[in-house]
Amino acid sequence: MAASTTETKEQILTVAERLFAEHGFTGTTLRNVVSEARVNLAAVNYHFGSKEELFRAVVARFARPVVERELRLLSELKSGSELPSIEALLRAVVQPSLEILSEGEDTRLVRAKFMGRCRTEPEPIQSIAYAEFAVATEMFLDMFQRVLPEQPRSQLGWKFDLVISALVRVLMEAGKPYALLKTTRPEDIEAATQQLVAFLSPGMRT
Repeated sequence: MAASTTETKEQILTVAERLFAEHGFTGTTLRNVVSEARVNLAAVNYHFGSKEELFRAVVARFARPVVERELRLLSELKSGSELPSIEALLRAVVQPSLEILSEGEDTRLVRAKFMGRCRTEPEPIQSIAYAEFAVATEMFLDMFQRVLPEQPRSQLGWKFDLVISALVRVLMEAGKPYALLKTTRPEDIEAATQQLVAFLSPGMRT
């Protein structure tokens, strides 16, 4: 029974992720999710309670592993004898969101689009995604402040926001013919990471 319950929950999350990626929060209904996941509404209500809580659970499912990787990379940079470079910090921000796309065969581009879309939803939905990344964001800003002490926190804040906006754009365009991230093969993810870091680093410095 427990395994069946877990499988049902994962099925709901997987279908919801795809629908939210394709249609956004407003354009997705619980009726859509129920129909495509082949479950009843009672199952959705049992596991999540509402569409907003379902969205929150989908965000958390991918965000928490990303944040864990971000913080691990940041910890490694902080443990060094010297302050990290701007490029190293930006890689620690960008790489985890792109690398996680290499896991799983069928949902890679769906996840990329959802990761992009969830951070462009109108309020209060956007705040759900922001909350999952808030701790990492503040810790990265603290380190950028140490590396760039001449820049005020407010300036670093909007620059970091532009870094995330660029990352979101890469995620949302993933798989398109002229996209920076054309496939989710490891070599393409690494190439996209390098190009994005090279593009963003001068902006953080000036």
